[in-house]
Amino acid sequence: MEFLFYFGDVFTPFNFMLLLIGTIGGLILGATPGLSPTMAVALLIPFTFKLDATQGLILLGAAYTSTVAGGAVSAILLKIPGAPANIATTLDGHTMAKNGQGARALQLSFISSAIGGVFGVLLLIFLTPVLAEWALAFGPSHLFWLAILGVTVIGSLDSSSVVKGLLSGCIGLWLATIGFDDVMGAQRFIFHSSVSGGINIIPALIGLFAIPQVITMFAKGRHQHDAEVLKVEKSPIMDSIREVFRRSRALSIGTLTGSFIGLIPGVGGQIAGLVAYDQARKTSPERKKFGTGHSEGVIAAESANNAMVGPSLVPLLTLSIPGSPTAAVLLGGLLIHGIFPGSDLFENYPDVAWTFINSMLIGQILMCVFGLYVAGLAARVAQVPNAVMAAVVLALAVFGSYSVQTSMGDVYIMAALGTGMYFLERFGFSAAPLVLGLILGPIAEANFVQGAMIANATSSMGTYFFTGVLNLTLIGIVVASIAYSVWMELRQRRYLSKEDTLEQQERTT
Repeated sequence: MEFLFYFGDVFTPFNFMLLLIGTIGGLILGATPGLSPTMAVALLIPFTFKLDATQGLILLGAAYTSTVAGGAVSAILLKIPGAPANIATTLDGHTMAKNGQGARALQLSFISSAIGGVFGVLLLIFLTPVLAEWALAFGPSHLFWLAILGVTVIGSLDSSSVVKGLLSGCIGLWLATIGFDDVMGAQRFIFHSSVSGGINIIPALIGLFAIPQVITMFAKGRHQHDAEVLKVEKSPIMDSIREVFRRSRALSIGTLTGSFIGLIPGVGGQIAGLVAYDQARKTSPERKKFGTGHSEGVIAAESANNAMVGPSLVPLLTLSIPGSPTAAVLLGGLLIHGIFPGSDLFENYPDVAWTFINSMLIGQILMCVFGLYVAGLAARVAQVPNAVMAAVVLALAVFGSYSVQTSMGDVYIMAALGTGMYFLERFGFSAAPLVLGLILGPIAEANFVQGAMIANATSSMGTYFFTGVLNLTLIGIVVASIAYSVWMELRQRRYLSKEDTLEQQERTT
């Protein structure tokens, strides 16, 4: 119950103001198609430089929570998911809006998001210290395998193919080696003065997540979103609250599914929302109503994608393995403020860790309250022309990159990495594993070098890195995660092939 002692810190005037700014801003950014939660958090990191670690994390955590929930606004009113996590919400939410129940769909969405989100943060509160104590037993070899596990897990799950995901992770690991070797001081891959000090994580994050979206939006030119914003009629909020609790089966399935999936590194809200929707549909006595504007579909999908947020930070705060791409960006934010997640986080920085987690709990409630009020405004913002939105994001990206070290070199790095990522995405590569390779690369290298020194003094390298229960368990998880992803990809290809065959047979007949 240590977290209770730090609740007061959330309500200091400045911290609470940051929480409000992050919540309202996150709702608006989340409702804007093209601005994913990951990109929104990456763009906000430079604004935390002048803040202390607690204040910076409060702002980033509130934005993370609200952007996921805010994506439901455009999913319901425009049929354009604000984020991948809101894809399942469009199935029933937009139909409800077309039937004149837009306000009710939004209310169900934010209420179920808040319930799922609070449950997820409570899991974060009670699971994280237990795992952090367990992580105290980790030595250099275990931390090395954990870093490799982080890259392989998110690499094998967040791309269109396992090979491309792992290649993205390898590119990130290579980028992490640019600069001077910390142990020997040797120069590595310094082909331009801009990278003589290595690649700073902030310009890299902004470039990899923001620039591909900017180029895509510019490519669409002045074209407006074709979708019309559906009118939001008034709806009694108490009816929606009663509806959410009356649909307790869908709420429970969404909340538990999202929480469980959030604990698995690399899976993310998109899978949580779709799996919860599918399970709610399969177990519902009214399954035929799904897809026709059924409230259970909205409740299951939205409770799941926000329940995922808290648990996705459990492996991040205890083992430095992000549970989602946005959590990977938050890891960058922690490192920038000199805080390394892991076994000693709650011993050395209890005020930072508990205030941050408590702010996410309060943020879920604020998200629900403000979500119901700013939903209409957020939907209007979503109709800003692509070219204008791209120009705003580009200006923020240049400002954020330059402000890191007041260096144009960082702007060049941001532009080069972002442009390269734009072309890589066109071939099915993902930015998340690349970023994780860039973040976890120095951790893997430092622990490998430290482990090699210990091994040379005590035993052999093979004995130190490949023996012991914990080492073998981590290696087993690395192999199992890759094997599972390969199996899933092959299964999906067989399914698509069968679908194509059936389609061709129908055409010929």
